[in-house]
Amino acid sequence: MSDRPARTVVTGIGIAAPNGLGNQDYWEATRVGKSGIARITRFPADSYPATLAGEIHDFRAEDHLPSRLIPQTDRMTRLALVATDWALADAGVDPKELAAYDMGVVTASSSGGFEFGQGELQKLWSQGSQHVSAYQSFAWFYAVNSGQISIRNGMKGPSGVVVSDQAGGLDALAHARRQIRKGTRLIVSGSIDASICPWGWVAQLAGDRLSTAEDADRAYLPFDADARGHVPGEGGAILILEDEEAARARGARVYGEIAGYGSTFDPRPGSGREPGLRKAIELALADAGVTAGEVDVVFADGAAVPELDRTEAEAITAVFGPRGVPVTVPKTMTGRLYSGAAPLDVATALLAVREGVIPATTNVEPAGSHELDLVTGQARTAEVRTALVLARGHHGFNSALVVRAAG
Repeated sequence: MSDRPARTVVTGIGIAAPNGLGNQDYWEATRVGKSGIARITRFPADSYPATLAGEIHDFRAEDHLPSRLIPQTDRMTRLALVATDWALADAGVDPKELAAYDMGVVTASSSGGFEFGQGELQKLWSQGSQHVSAYQSFAWFYAVNSGQISIRNGMKGPSGVVVSDQAGGLDALAHARRQIRKGTRLIVSGSIDASICPWGWVAQLAGDRLSTAEDADRAYLPFDADARGHVPGEGGAILILEDEEAARARGARVYGEIAGYGSTFDPRPGSGREPGLRKAIELALADAGVTAGEVDVVFADGAAVPELDRTEAEAITAVFGPRGVPVTVPKTMTGRLYSGAAPLDVATALLAVREGVIPATTNVEPAGSHELDLVTGQARTAEVRTALVLARGHHGFNSALVVRAAG
């Protein structure tokens, strides 16, 4: 019997993104460089210094979910439930046909149900406590997506939530892989975040990293000399993770393998020690058993803050050499989706593996000082067998994840 841990593969993907609802619409838009960033429409934003966001349009939860769920869920949860339905259908999985304790849910979250919470606080202030919904007790909570997904689909196996800002999306997938290796048959993982409402907007502005540009094409520019912060967005991706042998035994189509993972935390500012991203990359490659030369593309975090861009570029070049590997930041078409961003990058990487296309980093004019082979202008045709996805969270979280073609 082999001592090698069971391989964890992705068999289903459900995408909800500002530039495309569903896998096909998202991929078609991303492949041609179509952006979903525009002026905010979900609330009057003229009085705020930042007015652009990646919003999801044409989504009516009532078209997809039972009416009883609408009053008890935040927008992020409705999107997550629908994306889970799409991912399960994409995987060819009917949860009713599997044992409840063989299925679990591990998601990430950055903010919880901000919009729901704002609405209930407004009722408290204007109408009194008797008008506050009992659903406020959980609809705002970080773990609510995991809970609602598990209840809706009868999943009683290992479940949880990871809260580490943008890095959390990769951390959740890594924790899901851990549960698969322990014997769980199937895990729903990934993340959907959505906090484009006045309360959520003020919280994001407080981080002092939002772009205040008014031109959507020049607002979010990672690794560009004009980088001045990011544009937030809503959405993300839900993935179905399974043990490879079990997936192949049922005849599932496999997108690829979650092959390696590494995470670190940056040292205290002013300590003079090296940031932790390079080490996270090295740990992920070692965990996957691949060398830097075997990586075909890096999906970068792309903070669009000059100092953060510099440290990320230095970490990439330290591992791969100057311009040693194609690098892309397709989230320039969606905005940074917080915990939903990295799962969407993982889904995009798996689609890139399938299609042999690396999507572009749109609108960016690369600063030569970064020494990156940044894919810009239009998508690049390439054989993609192994991809590295990077994500960093506020205050020092670093995560790296390797995905590899099936077979």
